[in-house]
Amino acid sequence: MCLGVPGKIVSVTDIMGMRSADVDISGVKRQVSLDLCPEAKEEDYVLVHAGFAIQIIDEQEAEETLKLLQDLTGVDLPEAESAS
Repeated sequence: MCLGVPGKIVSVTDIMGMRSADVDISGVKRQVSLDLCPEAKEEDYVLVHAGFAIQIIDEQEAEETLKLLQDLTGVDLPEAESAS
């Protein structure tokens, strides 16, 4: 079983055919590979696992997943960028 954490794509970079994205995950920006989601674009929400965007999701699903993670861990996560 893997845990995918939702984040919002802030920018996309294409270097010699290798696409990557800066993704905002609860206020923390990470660079992730778009090899598994080549159709992903700026402003999309994606599930991130092990440095890869593994699935495009909608904003509501992203917010619900972040809320569940917060409830499970008891850790207050910063609100997603879109909610501010």
